[in-house]
Amino acid sequence: MTTPGRPDTHVSRVYRGTFVHSTPDKALQVLEDALLGVGSNGKIAFIGTGPELNKLSQTFGFKQYEITHLGPHEFFMPGLVDTHIHASQYSFAGTALDLPLLEWLNTYTFPVESHFKDLEFARRVYTRVVRRTLRNGTTTACYFATIHTDASLLLGQIANDFGQRALVGKVCMDRNNAVKHYKETYQESKEETSRFIGELLQKKYPLVKPVVTPRFALSCSGALMGQLGEIAKNNNLHIQSHISETIEEVNCVKGLFPESESYTEVYHKHNLLTDKTVMAHGCHLSDEELVLFRETGASLSHCPNSNISICSGILDVRKVLNHKVKLGLGTDVAGGYSASMLDAVRRTLDTSKVLSIQNPDYHTLTFEEVFRLATLGGSQALSMDDQTGNFEVGKDFDALRVNVSVPGGPIDLFQTDGPKILLEKFLNLGDDRNIVEVYVAGKKVVPFTEPTDLAE
Repeated sequence: MTTPGRPDTHVSRVYRGTFVHSTPDKALQVLEDALLGVGSNGKIAFIGTGPELNKLSQTFGFKQYEITHLGPHEFFMPGLVDTHIHASQYSFAGTALDLPLLEWLNTYTFPVESHFKDLEFARRVYTRVVRRTLRNGTTTACYFATIHTDASLLLGQIANDFGQRALVGKVCMDRNNAVKHYKETYQESKEETSRFIGELLQKKYPLVKPVVTPRFALSCSGALMGQLGEIAKNNNLHIQSHISETIEEVNCVKGLFPESESYTEVYHKHNLLTDKTVMAHGCHLSDEELVLFRETGASLSHCPNSNISICSGILDVRKVLNHKVKLGLGTDVAGGYSASMLDAVRRTLDTSKVLSIQNPDYHTLTFEEVFRLATLGGSQALSMDDQTGNFEVGKDFDALRVNVSVPGGPIDLFQTDGPKILLEKFLNLGDDRNIVEVYVAGKKVVPFTEPTDLAE
């Protein structure tokens, strides 16, 4: 069925083949022999079917020889959305997974993050993490940086230069840090956050925006959290933080904020729960806290690799979805050892199956549901689903061109499989070799064409 855009939209590219995506009502929708047109503005101009080719070409003024045809083992899917990743921790990803959260922060994380006052070091790490995530199909990333304003601005610049859609957060933390050279005062955090937001917004990057980033309640005073809530409200900004990652963390928060009934209420009291808030983890949230998430419109980022790798807990995704709380997936580098959202998909399925082992009556997540969480769900969690997340007319064309049978790739095919099977194989077995092209807002960003000085 044709979904037309405005006939006066100038179409710059047309693709014909299989498209897979999610809708709010359907975890997986397969569109075979589909025609999709991308306007010169990077937005989806129309979606139709092969038999409607003549009509669409007349309406939108393209020639049939200009169409790009997908191969039999190829399909387009929406770009992957990483709702929680620490760009500054990428340098030690794949190591340092032998301690629980609070020891892990003081022993490994804070000492590494303190190095980001060195802008050359920051440039090397941030360039590599943006390249790596884009190559692995992450078209939208919600980044934690560090407390360093200039390095955080540099991350925004690098994401913009590569064409990635990104939310970038200068981290705020004014207490409970045992690392001598990685501290800021309340006044410094407040002033530098305002400087960061002002300077990043002044750049007018089309796809990169600031996100207000209190690290978590343990490292922020009530006064700072309240100030950050005001800053976010006054500038209509996103907010990101962590919540209920471990039992130890939850108990420490209870001790620091005895006047609050729950961890969630601590954030709520400081105006940090809004419909543009995303909180990572949430492994140990109560039903009452999930109700507060739903009522405020705040979302959760499920980070299963990290939850398992540093033994934090297991999030019951089904319970979160039953509470109608928005939820996306996150890699949580470096607590999660992989920067690939395909890993987040696999670990989400694994975690759901562990819950099924523990309770045979548990309703295990399907791969189709997890596919939606990694794409449309992530865009909903970041309140960007009006711009991206699936193939709807008027949305930006954020897409991955996937070739399941790419030469030298990780997937072997033995018979003629339909697109649903090809998608399942890609999600379970595929890697960056299968992602032959990546588009963000209609622009091809992978393979890379960046200047030489960004390549290393």
